Amino acid sequence: MIAKLRGILDSTGIDHAVIDVGGVGYLVGASSRTLAALGFTGEAVTVHTEMLVSDDAIRLVGFASAEERDWFRLLTGVQGVGARVALAILSALEPAEIHRAVAMGDKAMVSRANGVGPKLAQRIVMELKDKIGVAPAGAAIAAGTAPLPGGSHSADAVSALQNLGFKPAEASAAVAAAEAEAGDGATLDALVRLALRKAAK
Repeated sequence: MIAKLRGILDSTGIDHAVIDVGGVGYLVGASSRTLAALGFTGEAVTVHTEMLVSDDAIRLVGFASAEERDWFRLLTGVQGVGARVALAILSALEPAEIHRAVAMGDKAMVSRANGVGPKLAQRIVMELKDKIGVAPAGAAIAAGTAPLPGGSHSADAVSALQNLGFKPAEASAAVAAAEAEAGDGATLDALVRLALRKAAK
């Protein structure tokens, strides 16, 4: 499984980018938000990826952050939400906005995405609300009064915790609490260790 690509941005299209990694061009589907974040052709880029395997194709979808990739996984786990719809939602809303919409049951915000009607938006909100939970140190996050972790190592730390089995909301809350205590200058290793201690409480 390909989890990350680091290379040169070869070209972009309406819904994809081509990343040149050692002379091999990887076609990567992406949200408009991710495409905008990649920068200019010829620049070095890193994208987190999800490999989609079907009976007749193998596709890569790329994301500017591990957090965006994790939301893609959550969204595509909802009945009726395929990769196209999930990318439309991620194009319309930032991960923090999706988290807020789900936590507050705001189906109107989710239905702002192309191809998402009221019924599907309601299903997304209902199914994901139980999965993201309400983080202990993140009640303010769920209420929309505080941002999700956004420091230089935050996304990697959240991803590391999720790889250890923590839910997205638990990982985000633990990393946010760790950042608040350690400050922005903390190394990734220190941030992960502190976040694990916070999550274990």
